[in-house]
Amino acid sequence: MNLKEEAISLLQQLIETPSLSREEGDTAQLLADFFSQKGIEVNQKTNNIWVTNKHFDASKPSILLNSHHDTVKPNNGYTKDPFKAIIENGKLYGLGSNDAGGCLVSLIAAFTHFYNKKLPYNLILAATAEEEVSGKNGIASILEDLPDIELAIVGEPTLLDLAVAEKGLMVIDATVKGKAGHAARNEGINALYEALPDLNTIKDFKFKRVSDYLGESKVSATIIQAGSQHNVVPDLCTYTLDVRITDSYTLQEALDELKEVLKADLQPRSMRLNSSALPKDHKIWEVAKGMDLKFYGSPTLSDQALIPYPSVKIGPGDSARSHTPDEFIHLDEIKLGIDRYIAILEEYFRV
Repeated sequence: MNLKEEAISLLQQLIETPSLSREEGDTAQLLADFFSQKGIEVNQKTNNIWVTNKHFDASKPSILLNSHHDTVKPNNGYTKDPFKAIIENGKLYGLGSNDAGGCLVSLIAAFTHFYNKKLPYNLILAATAEEEVSGKNGIASILEDLPDIELAIVGEPTLLDLAVAEKGLMVIDATVKGKAGHAARNEGINALYEALPDLNTIKDFKFKRVSDYLGESKVSATIIQAGSQHNVVPDLCTYTLDVRITDSYTLQEALDELKEVLKADLQPRSMRLNSSALPKDHKIWEVAKGMDLKFYGSPTLSDQALIPYPSVKIGPGDSARSHTPDEFIHLDEIKLGIDRYIAILEEYFRV
């Protein structure tokens, strides 16, 4: 079985082994067994698996190849069994085939291709958990076990275009206070009405700074709640903000800008999911330009948000297919993905 056939076979096994976020134990074992059968030493923490090239040398710089083996829950629109790997007309169907199984097995194939070679860089392949929920037991939990990383290549379906920036996410709980009173009388201060100016501000709000690759940051009000009885003026109104932040801002800077214009008390749920942008002087730019790769800024979140090193996102498959009924990836996309990852690494080693 050649490298590409082996990758497709592994993806079929992954599809047929349920691995919902936080329930990836079986696919972690499958991946550990895959590497062990090749005589590759396996490192594991919870459901995260990582391996290093045979001639790992701590004095050399390191490149991280990362993708995830967890999936979302299958939606009700499936007409095919989401846990059955079905090949039809050159397409491989199944939950996680496109997001991000095709990327993962392509990265594994590239890692396997280089495993025995003496390289100017160390290669680390990490198949991680909880990506779909940005969980604390995913990539973030193993960073302390890895050496410093010169470049992380994150496998996500990008049509093999190169994402050089990615938006971050901050969810904010906003609270506006009023004063309770009887609705039949002119009493109290209605917290719903007190929140209206904020909501109108959010509707038209534009952040001051704009990113070269990601454009504008964006804030949206997505949930609102106030009151529990029809005859009582509500004394509290809470609403939720979904904030998608470009590399022009840190999460704190975006929060501070919102605090300047909103009346509500703003409490972020998390400050973990940062935006990212590839440094202008990183040598992967030279590689990408030499290979005529298309650059873009990605609006979708991935493990890039949790990786504190220079990173790019690239992989076979199409983000538009992710989380959709009857998810699939073209077999030719996987084969091309393997070739592309190998070519990128070969060129990077030479630059």
